[in-house]
Amino acid sequence: MAPRKKQVADVNNTSPVSMADLARELGVSMTTISRALSDHHSIGPAMKQKVLKLAKKYNYQPNRLASALRKGKSQLLGIVVPYIEGRFFPSVVHGIETAASKAGYNVIICQSNEDVAQERRNLDILLSAQVAGILVSLSRTTRDFRHFEKVRGRGLPLVFFDRVVEGDNVNAVVLDDQEGGYLSTRHLIAQGCRRIAHLAGPQHLNIYRNRRQGYLDALREAGLPEDESLILYSDMAQDQAAEGLRQLLATARPPDGVFAAGDYAALGALQEAQRQGLRVPEDVAISGFSNETFTTITQPPITTVDQRCEEMGQASVRLLLDLIEADGRPFTPRQVALRPELLVRQSTAYSADTQGRSVRDPALKFVGDVAP
Repeated sequence: MAPRKKQVADVNNTSPVSMADLARELGVSMTTISRALSDHHSIGPAMKQKVLKLAKKYNYQPNRLASALRKGKSQLLGIVVPYIEGRFFPSVVHGIETAASKAGYNVIICQSNEDVAQERRNLDILLSAQVAGILVSLSRTTRDFRHFEKVRGRGLPLVFFDRVVEGDNVNAVVLDDQEGGYLSTRHLIAQGCRRIAHLAGPQHLNIYRNRRQGYLDALREAGLPEDESLILYSDMAQDQAAEGLRQLLATARPPDGVFAAGDYAALGALQEAQRQGLRVPEDVAISGFSNETFTTITQPPITTVDQRCEEMGQASVRLLLDLIEADGRPFTPRQVALRPELLVRQSTAYSADTQGRSVRDPALKFVGDVAP
């Protein structure tokens, strides 16, 4: 008696049924199964019916990733971010996932943890996964950009967001950080501040360099001197900002206002000012950048700049999909800039009628070459 063919696992079994299982039960090749499931013309109607009936019986789900790897393409987008904590990057990623899903794509998320070596490994992982395109926000330690040439060399669409490689040949989506710095500093000046300190971030990163430039623009416009002794550079950590303000407050002419290039730095400055018995904003007004969630619950709540996180994620996906659809055809690189919004709160506002006020019409979302 001939041995019975091995049967596919019982339908109630939670183990996934593979194409090989279907082929084994029907006594045909995996190629036949694959072609039948894709309605290939080389497979007759009777065999197609058998394959579809068995696939339905066992609730067969095709391994789309494996199929994509065989074909050399996928419906996957790769994302590399410095970290996923706080409000900014999780919100950007949410915007990316929302836009990608609507377009029929899934995403793979990698964290560089602010380490350029890990960033390089992330790119290798995404290239191995045969993603259709990659979105990147640079790590704080990235100063050499040669590892991105490997992506371009594969002809793979690449878009930077927030922390970007600058240049005319780069596709990027950013906030207009310079305008954000300008709005923050101009607001402090309007509140009566005349010695405004700037807690600046690493200047090799475009976001911090541009926020500093906006600060300087507002000082010049108001006829106030640019005093380098009032600019302190750090990695934007809370403790570093607190120590920096402590040093400034110990000088003969302490600042009466602080524009921090990040909300954690603003929080450190606020805590140090309060430790020293200063009133905020009466003795020193403090403004941050990013609209982190905690800025609404500090005492007082912190004035900050909203970065339109989800819109940045969605705009990044739109630009990446345009590149994917170009499919190697000539594509003029685009740099998209989103317009910031200053959210005025009690850390800078002296009067009740100015608290909670937006200093930017929310309808004016974009500058640059993209429409809302």
